[in-house]
Amino acid sequence: MTLKNIFALAAGLSFLSLAAAANAFETKAKNAILMDYETGAYLFTKNHEEMIPPASMSKLMTVYVLLSKLKEGEISLEDKFTVSEKAWRKGGAASGGSTMFLKIGQEVKVEDLIKGIIIQSGNDACITVAENIAGSEEEFAALLNETAEKIGLKNAHFVNATGLPHPEHRISVEDLAQLARRIIKEFPEFYHVFKEKEFTFNGIKQGNRNPLLYSLKGSDGLKTGHTDEAGFCLTGSVVRGDRRLIEVVSGLSSNKERAEETESLMTWGFAGFENYKFFTENQIMAEIPVWYGTSPSVHAVVPHNVVKTVKKSTKNKYKAKAVYDTPVKAPVFKGDKVGELFITYGDNTVDKIPLVAKEDVAKIGAFSRFLANLKYFVFGAEK
Repeated sequence: MTLKNIFALAAGLSFLSLAAAANAFETKAKNAILMDYETGAYLFTKNHEEMIPPASMSKLMTVYVLLSKLKEGEISLEDKFTVSEKAWRKGGAASGGSTMFLKIGQEVKVEDLIKGIIIQSGNDACITVAENIAGSEEEFAALLNETAEKIGLKNAHFVNATGLPHPEHRISVEDLAQLARRIIKEFPEFYHVFKEKEFTFNGIKQGNRNPLLYSLKGSDGLKTGHTDEAGFCLTGSVVRGDRRLIEVVSGLSSNKERAEETESLMTWGFAGFENYKFFTENQIMAEIPVWYGTSPSVHAVVPHNVVKTVKKSTKNKYKAKAVYDTPVKAPVFKGDKVGELFITYGDNTVDKIPLVAKEDVAKIGAFSRFLANLKYFVFGAEK
């Protein structure tokens, strides 16, 4: 017979669902999300799953695929891509959109194209990358969609490399936030480009369009966007101390409103929330009796650090309890799941973390098992 044991632990924790906290903030943006980079917690959401026109924020997906090709060794920073007439005509100065001012037939290093996309938001640079990687912009769009599905984007569909208006080119602000998080995490050697404030190519110097780089301490990326349909948009990242927040907003009416709303949302997030490490890897949470074991018990530990984003005003309202069956039957191997750590807020369970064995416990021999059974028959289970 086994007995269910519950070991309660007081703890101040917070978790992915912070929807109640989000109601405390209002924004003029039609769609918005604020996410903690380390924990992935959503601090604020507004229509975050709706598929919207992303304008030039879409270039983050083009950058992701380009940097992936570099990381996989398929291309190098010194490789040169040739500018086609389509790239020049559709993405050049005559198109009226943002441009790197490339010339037909020009051979451009991949390193310069990365800066041209990120800093100058060049549509011509995006099309040049698309055609040289996939053969055509249409084939590159198929690659974008394949990659989006692979990395788990839920509400995204691409038909071009630029984000120029198209009725079927859509993505949610949630997916953009997740994409930004991946870029920061997977390509740290390239991420510094996002905070560079200017880039000169073909003798033309252009400044980074991200307003947070100039106004908000700790801002280090990522990408703005604007079309008549999308309004003024921004995917941004800000670092303060050891914390990073990522935000995406869209549908704002002016560059000024975009700057004000993004700065306000970031300031609210840093002021109201904080990350706490409440349990550390291999922290012992319980000592569980072992039946037929060479040791009478095994330590149940947390397998990894538990870091959670908390709303400062509610951090003391969370509790944790270890739940496990006893005794555990030998043999027990290090890393075996032996219980669960339930995190609760009031009557609600908001997170579950496995508890694992800290050490091996071998099974005793047949004669020892006979003696253990005899002892149990005579004296009963030990209390």
